[in-house]
Amino acid sequence: MALTQTVRLGLKELSSVSASPSSFLHGERDCPGLKLLARGKVRDLYDVDEHSLLFVATDRISAFDVIMTNGIPSKGKLLTQISEFWFSLLKDVVPNHIITCSVDEMPEQVRQYRAQIAGRAMLVKKLKILPVEAIVRGYITGSAWSEYKKKGTVCDIPLPAGLRESEQLEKPLFTPSTKAELGDHDENIHPSKLTGIIGERYAREVEEISLKVYSKAAAYAKEKGIIIADTKFEFGVDETGTVVLADEVLTPDSSRFWPADKYEVGKSQPSYDKQYLRDYLTSINFDKATGVALPTSVVENTMAKYVDAFSILTEKAPIL
Repeated sequence: MALTQTVRLGLKELSSVSASPSSFLHGERDCPGLKLLARGKVRDLYDVDEHSLLFVATDRISAFDVIMTNGIPSKGKLLTQISEFWFSLLKDVVPNHIITCSVDEMPEQVRQYRAQIAGRAMLVKKLKILPVEAIVRGYITGSAWSEYKKKGTVCDIPLPAGLRESEQLEKPLFTPSTKAELGDHDENIHPSKLTGIIGERYAREVEEISLKVYSKAAAYAKEKGIIIADTKFEFGVDETGTVVLADEVLTPDSSRFWPADKYEVGKSQPSYDKQYLRDYLTSINFDKATGVALPTSVVENTMAKYVDAFSILTEKAPIL
């Protein structure tokens, strides 16, 4: 079985997306001697050899599935470092795709691009990526809260009446979505539909692993003073058929992090994540179609929240 890791990590193949810097106006970290397989909302993906790929986290930022026209300086470095932290912490729960995050340990053809990629690159194993996002919700917020208010359900899963915004669910809820290509929107689906997409075995394993990973991460984060309200995971399958945790994990881009000491049921919560950016865009009546230039204050405040999340969770400062 040929293993590939391209489109399904929020990336789009270059047959459809120009490789020129003009197609993405910021955060480029080009490695011209490597084959660029895909560019996504945040990451660029290069082919390295038969067994490995290079993930480069740029400073691009997206919201509502739209890339903004300016980025968040050094965000890619922070995302890479926090992912590396979580991959290490969770390695006893599920294997992951990381080979190394140290440029010194990467092949020679990669090391020549040290200036572009240091601190923001991961050498990863080639996998057959499962075309779904594995979302776990511990609290009812965001799109889940919107659906619940209308229908009393989340991803068509009935929930008890009388829940309040941001309330902790009785147990974490697995609510997968389809994985849309760049420019399209993911579609939330009932867990029962997962079997038809990735097969019964992998549907079962992805749900079980996602809930285990979330539970361990949430318990760890709570000890540090952060509530992980929800998050999303992506998985691949290696040559032995083993499910492997891939892409990023538990970053401020992919998760909602709430300060536990400010948590109050019945309203939206302050957070250390991308919700600040979403709220800003909502306040300016963002059309959810075309990226906009973010004001300096929004750029700086967004990054400050990301740094806070990293520092609280890891108990150290990011290397930016």
